[in-house]
Amino acid sequence: MSSTYSSSLRIELIGSGDQAGAWGATTDSNLAYVLDTAIAGYQAVPISSTSQALTYVNGPSSTANLNQSVYAMLKFTGASAATSVYIPPASKQYIVWNNTSYAITVYNSTVIGNTTAAGTGITLAAADKIIIWSDGTNVYDVKAQGLTGTLAIANGGTGQTTANAAFNALAPAQTANRLLKSDGTNTSFAQASLTTDVTGTLPVANGGTGVTTSTGSGNNVLSTSPTITSATLVTPALGTPASGTLTNCTFPTLNQNTTGTAAGLSTTLAIASGGTGQTTAADAGSALGAIGVSQTWQNVLSSRSNGVTYTNSTGRPIMVAVAAGPTSNNQSLSVSVGGVSLGSVTLTAGYTSGAFQFIVPASTTYVVSTSGSLGTWAELR
Repeated sequence: MSSTYSSSLRIELIGSGDQAGAWGATTDSNLAYVLDTAIAGYQAVPISSTSQALTYVNGPSSTANLNQSVYAMLKFTGASAATSVYIPPASKQYIVWNNTSYAITVYNSTVIGNTTAAGTGITLAAADKIIIWSDGTNVYDVKAQGLTGTLAIANGGTGQTTANAAFNALAPAQTANRLLKSDGTNTSFAQASLTTDVTGTLPVANGGTGVTTSTGSGNNVLSTSPTITSATLVTPALGTPASGTLTNCTFPTLNQNTTGTAAGLSTTLAIASGGTGQTTAADAGSALGAIGVSQTWQNVLSSRSNGVTYTNSTGRPIMVAVAAGPTSNNQSLSVSVGGVSLGSVTLTAGYTSGAFQFIVPASTTYVVSTSGSLGTWAELR
């Protein structure tokens, strides 16, 4: 009958009748290298990977780095990045020290020796020293229940028992008559410049006026209803005037050399500024797209075809006049602009009075269709 191993610490359990004459050595090794180390053993664990399992063996081993997972106290060293460490999926407690500059999270592995998390883990910040324990699936940390005594600043407390004493303990070094200030990162005390009772004349630089009366010259506090005579205003901030009647005021002649759109127009006002961008009525009408301005009637019959769609690409509206040609049969004449029908007429054989006149906006399509022939096609463009 061969040996088996315990589920938590993997102690070698000698089979009945096995290891005759040698079981004492096995038992001593179990005591020295499993039970002793599991209770009081300390081992440094070098971190060589960002996902690393603690080493293990079944039974005792005198080589410590082959059985890291059995030790009671572990110190992690050498991490170069945040790391996940995996302990065997068995119930056990550890005292752990993260002696690195990076966070280390301890998980149970799903199978002993692998790097797959079985459940939740516990993260140790750099330099943390804590107690953790495992139920075989999840890892937990041990927290104090109902702390008594004064918790030192080094342990996350204030070292004091009153709010005022705690503030003074945590605040930077200070002396009397100082103001607490912060730049968002560091907090310090600055010399106070105020006294309990301000006497004398407070200068402008310190928020005063530098004078002791409400009228006169210099930096003055104006009275509630002051009379201002012969004052020179330099870039005044007038604010929003209240309603009322303005009387007895003489307005100066506006300086026409000042800057701005209305400071004496001497150039052509662009369309974007409310003008036409032109200097003559004809050019202005053309710029604004007035139909008939700088346009002429043109006979385009030779370049137009029945039922063909054309596009007004002149950039301005145009006017079109079309008429059906003489025919011996009845015929129809229809017009569509921008896909919208403007109507149709039916002509009796022998008549040529059927005609259309219509406007085509810029960039819009138009088409003339007839069951006979076209007699005229002129465009004002």
